[in-house]
Amino acid sequence: MQQQLKVFKIIHLALVVGLIVAYFILGNLSDLSQLKLPTMDSENMVYLIIPIAAFVVSNLLFKMLISKIDNNLSLKEKVIPYQSASIVRYAIIEGSAFIILIMAPDFIIFGVLLIVYLALLMPTEYRIKRDLKHLD
Repeated sequence: MQQQLKVFKIIHLALVVGLIVAYFILGNLSDLSQLKLPTMDSENMVYLIIPIAAFVVSNLLFKMLISKIDNNLSLKEKVIPYQSASIVRYAIIEGSAFIILIMAPDFIIFGVLLIVYLALLMPTEYRIKRDLKHLD
């Protein structure tokens, strides 16, 4: 389990660091004035919906994929489909952050919030066991 968890953490870390680097380079985050909340109107409301939809869809899809894992499998066997479900979740969040960065750089603060959320989803043994309801 520890070896699988180590690989899983490396994948997660690579995704988070890649997003952070992209935001610093493409989003010019070295200038902290970029992190101001933009003015909202009816035309740009869709850019507020993107991070909300990413959060909701990623969690729903993750839970759906987790629920399909066979309970008769051992914890070690459950980790692989769990990892796949998590990567799907990460991909939705990462894709949404890139969409915001490229299509609406004024809304970069919402992308930063998605990056923070993605970082908080770091895989741990406790989280995996909790999500799989396999606590001993």
